[in-house]
Amino acid sequence: MKKICLTLALAGVFVLSIAQATTIATKFSSDPALTGWQIFGDTNLFQWDSTNQNLAVTWDSSQPNSYFFHPLDTIYSKTNDFLIAFDLRLNDITVGTTPDRPFTFEIAVGLLNTANATNAGFIRGFGSAPNIVEFTYFPNDTNDFGATVSTLFISSQTNFSGGGFTAPLEMATNTLFHVVMLYTAANQTLHTTMTADGAHFGPIQDAYLGGWFDDFQVDAVSINSYSDEGQYPGFEGSILAHGVVVNFAFASPPPLGVINAVAAGKIQFSATTNWLYTLQRTTDLQTWTNVLTTTSGGTTNLVLQDTNAPSDKAFYRVTADLP
Repeated sequence: MKKICLTLALAGVFVLSIAQATTIATKFSSDPALTGWQIFGDTNLFQWDSTNQNLAVTWDSSQPNSYFFHPLDTIYSKTNDFLIAFDLRLNDITVGTTPDRPFTFEIAVGLLNTANATNAGFIRGFGSAPNIVEFTYFPNDTNDFGATVSTLFISSQTNFSGGGFTAPLEMATNTLFHVVMLYTAANQTLHTTMTADGAHFGPIQDAYLGGWFDDFQVDAVSINSYSDEGQYPGFEGSILAHGVVVNFAFASPPPLGVINAVAAGKIQFSATTNWLYTLQRTTDLQTWTNVLTTTSGGTTNLVLQDTNAPSDKAFYRVTADLP
């Protein structure tokens, strides 16, 4: 199994929907159109590569708003815990590709409201784009503010969340980035972690909802190529980027709850049915070793224990896998 989140592991495509519980996960090893993925806008921007088993994506702001998306079949809001994870590799990325729009613009992956996002008045560059939960990347431009990784919410009333802007932080081309976004309703915070070719990348600033924030209503996971039309005068930007997305997952509730250390080498957490969990140990925070065989998440409170824990010190983490 190939691990992709927390780490998640996928074998083909897995979709589970029970009331307000949803898991959508794919490695793009088979045609995504057969498992509910859809395209809105320019279909040429999203191409499934059957040979390399990934999704080839073009972010081209000269084109209309375009999305490669999967409906969630229900509405998610700030009261729902959820997780989004994906792998992204950029082959190339250039800003100022549209005449008279010389500054930076974004590439984006996240959650949106399909009715809003497919409306002609949905203009991401002007702030008239409600109901978004998003990972975005802005390359550096001639203003030299620095490349920026941004995670954010936009509410139903187009209020923006606080925090979530990390700069300067450049996403180099030909590097495999693994992104995990975890939203916790209890503290209304979106926490994001990233690796670059397996190494730590960041840290990424948290995004959080403040008292001014009303709510968001989202109903699809999506890879977004936004139009650069309708931006604020004097700040117009544009972008053209090519890359691949693979190992995409959305889960609500997330497969891992709060992890508690109950004794030396012994941890307890809320598990989820249909997920598999493995306890890993490190002494240097660089190399991780499995210390237990994979355990099914059939029980709500799962306990995992390292029966051969080091006598001095150790750090632990849990991986969550799909069969």
